[in-house]
Amino acid sequence: MTATQMHKNEVPTSAALVQQLLAAQFPQWADLPIQRVPSSGTDNALYRAGDELLVRLPRIDWATEQADKERYWLPRLAPYLPLRLPEQLAMGEPGAGYPWSWAIYRWLPGQSARLDILAEPKQAATDLARFIQALQAIPTDGGPDAVTHELRGQSLQWRDEDTRAAIAEMAGLIDTAAALRVWEEALAAPEWAGPPVWFHGDLLAGNVLVHEGQVSAIIDFSGLGVGDPAPDMLIAWNLFAGA
Repeated sequence: MTATQMHKNEVPTSAALVQQLLAAQFPQWADLPIQRVPSSGTDNALYRAGDELLVRLPRIDWATEQADKERYWLPRLAPYLPLRLPEQLAMGEPGAGYPWSWAIYRWLPGQSARLDILAEPKQAATDLARFIQALQAIPTDGGPDAVTHELRGQSLQWRDEDTRAAIAEMAGLIDTAAALRVWEEALAAPEWAGPPVWFHGDLLAGNVLVHEGQVSAIIDFSGLGVGDPAPDMLIAWNLFAGA
Protein backbone atom coordinates (compact mmCIF):
# COMPACT_ATOMS: atom_id res chain seq x y z
CA MET A 1 0.00 0.00 0.00
CA THR A 2 1.31 3.46 -0.95
CA ALA A 3 1.35 6.34 1.53
CA THR A 4 -1.03 9.21 0.71
CA GLN A 5 0.87 12.14 -0.76
CA MET A 6 0.78 15.28 1.41
CA HIS A 7 3.35 17.58 -0.24
CA LYS A 8 3.92 18.82 -3.78
CA ASN A 9 7.52 17.58 -3.92
CA GLU A 10 7.03 14.52 -1.73
CA VAL A 11 8.98 11.36 -2.48
CA PRO A 12 6.47 8.47 -2.76
CA THR A 13 6.84 5.44 -0.51
CA SER A 14 5.10 2.09 -0.32
CA ALA A 15 5.13 -1.20 1.53
CA ALA A 16 6.96 -2.70 -1.46
CA LEU A 17 9.70 -0.07 -1.13
CA VAL A 18 10.09 -0.84 2.57
CA GLN A 19 10.44 -4.54 1.79
CA GLN A 20 13.12 -3.77 -0.80
CA LEU A 21 15.06 -1.59 1.63
CA LEU A 22 14.88 -4.16 4.41
CA ALA A 23 15.91 -6.99 2.10
CA ALA A 24 18.95 -5.07 0.89
CA GLN A 25 20.11 -3.55 4.17
CA PHE A 26 18.59 -5.55 7.03
CA PRO A 27 18.05 -9.09 5.73
CA GLN A 28 17.22 -10.34 9.23
CA TRP A 29 13.93 -8.42 8.88
CA ALA A 30 13.34 -9.00 5.17
CA ASP A 31 10.52 -11.51 5.62
CA LEU A 32 8.42 -9.42 8.00
CA PRO A 33 4.95 -8.42 6.75
CA ILE A 34 4.75 -4.68 6.03
CA GLN A 35 1.67 -2.59 6.70
CA ARG A 36 1.27 1.16 6.28
CA VAL A 37 0.35 3.01 9.47
CA PRO A 38 -2.75 5.14 8.68
CA SER A 39 -1.79 7.79 11.25
CA SER A 40 1.43 8.71 9.44
CA GLY A 41 2.48 12.29 10.12
CA THR A 42 3.02 15.17 7.76
CA ASP A 43 6.82 14.78 7.62
CA ASN A 44 7.28 11.00 7.60
CA ALA A 45 5.57 7.94 6.16
CA LEU A 46 5.25 5.14 8.72
CA TYR A 47 5.11 1.39 8.15
CA ARG A 48 4.76 -1.40 10.67
CA ALA A 49 7.11 -4.33 10.08
CA GLY A 50 5.90 -7.47 11.81
CA ASP A 51 4.75 -7.05 15.40
CA GLU A 52 7.79 -5.32 16.88
CA LEU A 53 9.16 -2.77 14.40
CA LEU A 54 8.23 0.59 12.90
CA VAL A 55 9.90 1.90 9.74
CA ARG A 56 9.93 5.68 9.26
CA LEU A 57 10.78 7.29 5.93
CA PRO A 58 10.95 11.07 5.42
CA ARG A 59 8.35 12.31 2.94
CA ILE A 60 10.15 15.56 2.11
CA ASP A 61 13.67 16.95 2.22
CA TRP A 62 13.14 19.15 5.29
CA ALA A 63 12.42 16.07 7.42
CA THR A 64 15.61 14.19 6.61
CA GLU A 65 17.52 15.16 9.78
CA GLN A 66 14.77 14.32 12.26
CA ALA A 67 15.83 10.71 12.84
CA ASP A 68 19.42 11.79 13.53
CA LYS A 69 18.12 14.26 16.10
CA GLU A 70 16.06 11.61 17.85
CA ARG A 71 18.89 9.09 17.73
CA TYR A 72 21.18 11.52 19.56
CA TRP A 73 18.84 13.13 22.07
CA LEU A 74 16.16 10.61 23.05
CA PRO A 75 18.48 8.13 24.80
CA ARG A 76 19.84 11.07 26.80
CA LEU A 77 16.41 12.39 27.80
CA ALA A 78 14.53 9.12 28.35
CA PRO A 79 15.98 8.29 31.82
CA TYR A 80 14.54 11.53 33.21
CA LEU A 81 11.03 11.14 31.82
CA PRO A 82 7.98 9.25 33.18
CA LEU A 83 6.58 8.10 29.82
CA ARG A 84 8.05 5.93 27.07
CA LEU A 85 9.81 7.55 24.12
CA PRO A 86 10.60 6.19 20.65
CA GLU A 87 13.55 3.79 20.65
CA GLN A 88 15.56 3.85 17.45
CA LEU A 89 17.09 0.48 16.55
CA ALA A 90 18.80 1.16 13.23
CA MET A 91 19.37 3.72 10.49
CA GLY A 92 19.03 2.77 6.84
CA GLU A 93 20.78 4.30 3.84
CA PRO A 94 19.34 5.58 0.55
CA GLY A 95 18.45 2.77 -1.83
CA ALA A 96 15.90 1.24 -4.22
CA GLY A 97 15.31 4.69 -5.68
CA TYR A 98 14.65 6.25 -2.27
CA PRO A 99 17.02 9.23 -1.80
CA TRP A 100 17.43 9.66 1.97
CA SER A 101 18.38 7.91 5.18
CA TRP A 102 15.49 6.25 7.01
CA ALA A 103 15.03 4.72 10.44
CA ILE A 104 13.76 1.63 12.21
CA TYR A 105 12.17 1.96 15.66
CA ARG A 106 10.75 -0.40 18.21
CA TRP A 107 6.96 -0.53 17.85
CA LEU A 108 5.13 1.22 20.69
CA PRO A 109 1.64 -0.13 21.48
CA GLY A 110 -1.24 2.30 21.61
CA GLN A 111 -3.20 4.72 19.49
CA SER A 112 -3.31 8.48 19.08
CA ALA A 113 -4.92 10.13 22.08
CA ARG A 114 -8.64 10.94 22.06
CA LEU A 115 -10.88 11.81 24.98
CA ASP A 116 -13.17 8.86 24.32
CA ILE A 117 -10.37 6.29 24.79
CA LEU A 118 -8.98 7.77 28.02
CA ALA A 119 -10.08 5.89 31.12
CA GLU A 120 -9.62 9.00 33.27
CA PRO A 121 -9.08 12.27 31.36
CA LYS A 122 -8.07 14.12 34.54
CA GLN A 123 -5.40 11.52 35.24
CA ALA A 124 -4.22 11.78 31.65
CA ALA A 125 -3.90 15.56 32.04
CA THR A 126 -1.90 15.02 35.23
CA ASP A 127 0.37 12.48 33.53
CA LEU A 128 1.05 14.86 30.65
CA ALA A 129 1.71 17.76 33.03
CA ARG A 130 4.23 15.62 34.91
CA PHE A 131 5.91 14.72 31.64
CA ILE A 132 6.21 18.39 30.65
CA GLN A 133 7.54 19.33 34.08
CA ALA A 134 10.09 16.52 34.00
CA LEU A 135 11.20 17.52 30.50
CA GLN A 136 11.66 21.14 31.57
CA ALA A 137 13.76 20.07 34.56
CA ILE A 138 16.40 18.27 32.46
CA PRO A 139 19.71 20.16 32.11
CA THR A 140 19.80 21.93 28.75
CA ASP A 141 23.55 21.77 28.10
CA GLY A 142 24.14 21.49 24.36
CA GLY A 143 20.44 21.31 23.53
CA PRO A 144 19.15 22.57 20.16
CA ASP A 145 18.15 26.22 20.48
CA ALA A 146 14.80 27.49 19.27
CA VAL A 147 16.24 29.66 16.49
CA THR A 148 17.32 26.57 14.56
CA HIS A 149 13.97 24.80 14.94
CA GLU A 150 11.25 26.70 13.09
CA LEU A 151 11.27 29.46 15.73
CA ARG A 152 9.31 27.30 18.17
CA GLY A 153 10.21 28.34 21.69
CA GLN A 154 11.04 31.88 20.56
CA SER A 155 9.25 35.19 21.10
CA LEU A 156 6.13 35.60 18.96
CA GLN A 157 7.69 38.80 17.62
CA TRP A 158 9.81 36.59 15.38
CA ARG A 159 6.62 35.44 13.63
CA ASP A 160 4.82 38.78 13.50
CA GLU A 161 5.52 39.75 9.90
CA ASP A 162 4.77 36.29 8.48
CA THR A 163 1.62 35.91 10.58
CA ARG A 164 0.19 39.24 9.46
CA ALA A 165 0.94 38.36 5.84
CA ALA A 166 -0.76 34.98 6.23
CA ILE A 167 -3.85 36.57 7.78
CA ALA A 168 -4.04 39.06 4.92
CA GLU A 169 -3.95 36.23 2.38
CA MET A 170 -7.06 34.76 4.04
CA ALA A 171 -9.19 37.83 3.29
CA GLY A 172 -12.62 36.73 2.17
CA LEU A 173 -12.20 33.31 3.77
CA ILE A 174 -12.03 34.27 7.45
CA ASP A 175 -12.73 37.30 9.62
CA THR A 176 -9.27 38.80 9.25
CA ALA A 177 -9.99 41.63 11.69
CA ALA A 178 -10.85 39.12 14.41
CA ALA A 179 -7.77 37.06 13.60
CA LEU A 180 -5.58 40.15 13.89
CA ARG A 181 -7.11 41.01 17.26
CA VAL A 182 -6.31 37.53 18.56
CA TRP A 183 -2.77 37.77 17.21
CA GLU A 184 -2.19 41.20 18.75
CA GLU A 185 -3.51 39.98 22.11
CA ALA A 186 -0.99 37.15 21.93
CA LEU A 187 1.82 39.59 21.12
CA ALA A 188 0.85 41.71 24.13
CA ALA A 189 0.96 38.76 26.55
CA PRO A 190 3.95 38.63 28.94
CA GLU A 191 6.90 36.77 27.47
CA TRP A 192 8.61 33.81 29.17
CA ALA A 193 10.82 35.26 31.90
CA GLY A 194 12.50 32.05 32.99
CA PRO A 195 15.63 30.39 31.66
CA PRO A 196 15.43 28.38 28.41
CA VAL A 197 14.08 24.88 29.04
CA TRP A 198 13.42 21.75 27.01
CA PHE A 199 10.18 21.56 25.03
CA HIS A 200 8.75 18.79 22.84
CA GLY A 201 7.63 21.28 20.21
CA ASP A 202 4.73 19.35 18.66
CA LEU A 203 2.80 18.00 21.62
CA LEU A 204 -0.55 17.44 19.96
CA ALA A 205 -2.90 14.50 20.46
CA GLY A 206 -1.46 12.61 17.49
CA ASN A 207 1.92 12.46 19.23
CA VAL A 208 0.51 11.12 22.50
CA LEU A 209 -0.09 7.37 22.63
CA VAL A 210 -2.81 5.81 24.77
CA HIS A 211 -2.68 2.13 25.68
CA GLU A 212 -5.39 0.41 27.72
CA GLY A 213 -6.92 3.76 28.63
CA GLN A 214 -3.69 5.30 29.94
CA VAL A 215 -1.22 7.75 28.43
CA SER A 216 1.69 5.44 27.66
CA ALA A 217 4.19 7.20 25.39
CA ILE A 218 5.14 10.44 23.66
CA ILE A 219 6.37 10.24 20.07
CA ASP A 220 7.77 12.43 17.26
CA PHE A 221 10.41 14.66 18.82
CA SER A 222 11.31 16.38 15.55
CA GLY A 223 10.39 19.76 17.09
CA LEU A 224 12.48 19.16 20.23
CA GLY A 225 14.32 22.25 21.37
CA VAL A 226 15.37 24.55 24.19
CA GLY A 227 13.66 27.88 24.79
CA ASP A 228 10.24 29.17 25.87
CA PRO A 229 8.13 26.10 26.81
CA ALA A 230 4.86 27.65 25.60
CA PRO A 231 4.60 25.34 22.53
CA ASP A 232 3.87 22.39 24.80
CA MET A 233 0.70 24.04 26.10
CA LEU A 234 -0.77 23.01 22.74
CA ILE A 235 -1.94 19.71 24.22
CA ALA A 236 -4.29 21.51 26.64
CA TRP A 237 -6.64 22.74 23.92
CA ASN A 238 -5.79 20.12 21.30
CA LEU A 239 -6.93 17.18 23.43
CA PHE A 240 -8.88 18.25 26.50
CA ALA A 241 -12.39 19.70 26.50
CA GLY A 242 -12.84 22.97 28.36
CA ALA A 243 -9.14 23.83 28.26
